[in-house]
Amino acid sequence: MNARGTGGSAAARTKATSRAHSTGAGASQSAMREHNLGLVLEQIVDATEPVSRADLAVGTGLTRATVSALVDLLVSARMVHELEPVARRTAGRPAVPLVPARGTIVGIGLEANVDYLGACAIDLAGNVIAEEIVEDDFRHSSPDEVLPLLGGLGSRVVDAATAHGARVAGACLALPGIVDRVNGPLRLAPNLGWADDDLSALRTVAPFDTIGVRVANEANLAAVAEIRALHAARPSFLYVSGEVGIGGALVDGGVVFKGDHGWSGELGHVTVDPNGPDCTCGAEGCLETYAGKDSLMAAAGLARDLPVEALIEAARLGDTRARDALARGGRALGIALSSFMNLTDINEVVLGGIYSPLTDWLVDHVHRELHKRVLTAPWVDMQVKASVSGTRAAMSGAALSVLRLVVANPGDWGALEPGAWSELDGIPAPTAADHAGAGPRPAGLGPAGQEEDA
Repeated sequence: MNARGTGGSAAARTKATSRAHSTGAGASQSAMREHNLGLVLEQIVDATEPVSRADLAVGTGLTRATVSALVDLLVSARMVHELEPVARRTAGRPAVPLVPARGTIVGIGLEANVDYLGACAIDLAGNVIAEEIVEDDFRHSSPDEVLPLLGGLGSRVVDAATAHGARVAGACLALPGIVDRVNGPLRLAPNLGWADDDLSALRTVAPFDTIGVRVANEANLAAVAEIRALHAARPSFLYVSGEVGIGGALVDGGVVFKGDHGWSGELGHVTVDPNGPDCTCGAEGCLETYAGKDSLMAAAGLARDLPVEALIEAARLGDTRARDALARGGRALGIALSSFMNLTDINEVVLGGIYSPLTDWLVDHVHRELHKRVLTAPWVDMQVKASVSGTRAAMSGAALSVLRLVVANPGDWGALEPGAWSELDGIPAPTAADHAGAGPRPAGLGPAGQEEDA
């Protein structure tokens, strides 16, 4: 959920206008109402600070009366929370700040990576309600063994979230590999040792046999979390996810580019040296063989199962092998990124995963290669910076991607009359039992109430 400023920002108004036009002149009143409801909720969720009804009217182009009626629906559905009124500097009634509701609806993020499994529950306000991490070696593992473990983690996280009164909107699994978003299976995750695996078995494991689960590439999902954390209007950057493998996600104008099949971003398998070391993918000289976590630790003479902080400490103490390993990895990363910049004209790189704490040790070597190899280097500001979305960004992004569907379709979660919205693909619509604790269901918009001067 990309934060793009308050409801009255220029970027928000531009997006609101574009979204409104997409409904077409022939859209029914019901469809327009549903569209506007999602638009208002999106503005509230994406705002960097609480917004008022007046802010929303400016940001969406809707009348204050319409906005007030829509906000009332969202408050009744426990998606939006009203804070205490704030006195205005000018004459008029106090403004009532609006924020996403905490702990009422959550998305479940799952991640299977080479050295850990994880699950988390995140609410509309971006708060982590529950989280579990299991660290282990999952190289050359079997999905038949890993998926039940993920199911156990997810089940405990779901139980913790529902114990706090939250409803679960669905789940998304982040995987370090090529996920076929058209045909479904995981095509290849070389560091896990998974290839052409049908992961539908996860949908038979509780609790995902009832709440629904999707699968996506971990770098793409990490970029979703980074977009949210940046609080920037329509950012463009390359997110680099450094782990044992290296993933990349291209963000252009606040949207993650996925390619025709969802396979874009395999930065770790860009060739740095065709005569280089053998890679797990079957090729030679891939970026991962120089700058992946296992490669960095081996070059530094450290055990691969040690945390990256051990590499940082060795380099800080002046260990020659550790510093040489980081220099070698940074140069290789710079060579790979220079090809990306020459091809895309996107000049900002965000280093995530293990690269986030390693940024200070890598950035000079990366910049040296970029200035040498990027054709436009004399005229652009090439930025390489550490991620601000945390070390488990893919797992967080997975949960946020589920919530994004809720924001786009709030009627499925109690913000309109029963039957007004169709079921989301892959996410079961809430049942009557789900709504039982959510307060009274509104009967629809009806006539607009008295306009609030806020």
